[in-house]
Amino acid sequence: MSYPENHIKPRPDDAAAGIEVIEGFERFSQRNDIFSRAFWDDRVRTPKTDAFFASYRMEATPRRGDGFTQRDFALRNASWLISDLISDRGGASGKREGFQAAIDNDTPVAPMQQEVDDPARMSAEIKRIANFFGADLCGITDMDERWLYATRVDTRDMSDAPNDLPSGMTSVIVMGHQMEEDLVATYPSALASAATGREYSHEAAVVMQLAAYIRNLGYEATASMNDTGLVIPYAIKAGLGEYARNQLVITPEFGPRLRFSKIFTNLPLSHDTPKPQGVRAFCDICTKCADACPVKALPFGPPETSDDISAIKGVRKWTSDAAKCFGFWAKMSSDCAICMRVCPFNRDFSKAKHRLWLRLALSPARKLALWLDRKRGGRKKPSEWWKGSGTA
Repeated sequence: MSYPENHIKPRPDDAAAGIEVIEGFERFSQRNDIFSRAFWDDRVRTPKTDAFFASYRMEATPRRGDGFTQRDFALRNASWLISDLISDRGGASGKREGFQAAIDNDTPVAPMQQEVDDPARMSAEIKRIANFFGADLCGITDMDERWLYATRVDTRDMSDAPNDLPSGMTSVIVMGHQMEEDLVATYPSALASAATGREYSHEAAVVMQLAAYIRNLGYEATASMNDTGLVIPYAIKAGLGEYARNQLVITPEFGPRLRFSKIFTNLPLSHDTPKPQGVRAFCDICTKCADACPVKALPFGPPETSDDISAIKGVRKWTSDAAKCFGFWAKMSSDCAICMRVCPFNRDFSKAKHRLWLRLALSPARKLALWLDRKRGGRKKPSEWWKGSGTA
């Protein structure tokens, strides 16, 4: 499947999704994301970035105290195991599945095709099956080509490679996978990163199983994690949440505490719509994430376009300084999500008091909600998490 490079004409649901595409738009080449650049761009690759990746193989696990002990790294790396097994299996062909290439089909498309006479009913069924396999959220949107990568990455030499999908894909199924709140509270730490790894391993299983189910019905289904396209605009268009200053999707169920996966398919499905509720207005008055960022990688002002090589061109939005952000990750030998931890929306919305706060935050009383949040978001000691497990 191939698409023209530029799609600058606004779509009907762009405004509701908070997406502002302007002149100069270019689809993003994945070779330019900050993680890929760490393998080919001398402006990013340093001994510290090499040590960062080595730490995920237990080859360089700095012991800097609470949250960075050997057992913290051991848990983090174990949490990534299933995701790593999937991403490593295509290495000989330059395909890091789930990250720099779509996940290969493990089952063929069935020769007999299930008739679908009601796309809305089929969409409800897909969401039920996604939940059955373990997804916490599921939404469906149309195949918006603007968010597909212009090219993917051949990991053998980090060159551009064709970003192909089967022809005729019409829908994108987006799933959200909740990160453990108590682990997120310990960011920045290697221990906290176990929350990230666990969900990548979970989503690898979920997205592969749901895609296999669709292929068993006789339709194309390509399982995808960080590869193939930008998941955030698809998640927003699928009605799962709204984009925030911290570059995350804020959902009414879990705030920003999610990872996302996606499936490209030609199964006849009805599509969800964006559901703006007021996150943008709240972020306009809140800079807690930018204030808390140790390297000031997050923006303080209004959404703008960016000329950064690691940012998509021609989209007006909040954009981080990816090099500063990843530089801090490399320094710690672990990822950082302080911006997630301190976000006022990082709450347990199953509790009535937090649902009440959410109503305030999404209303004209948002300044009161921000004031009420002034003392939240502090870091929990990683050792306290271990004590909760019954381990001394």
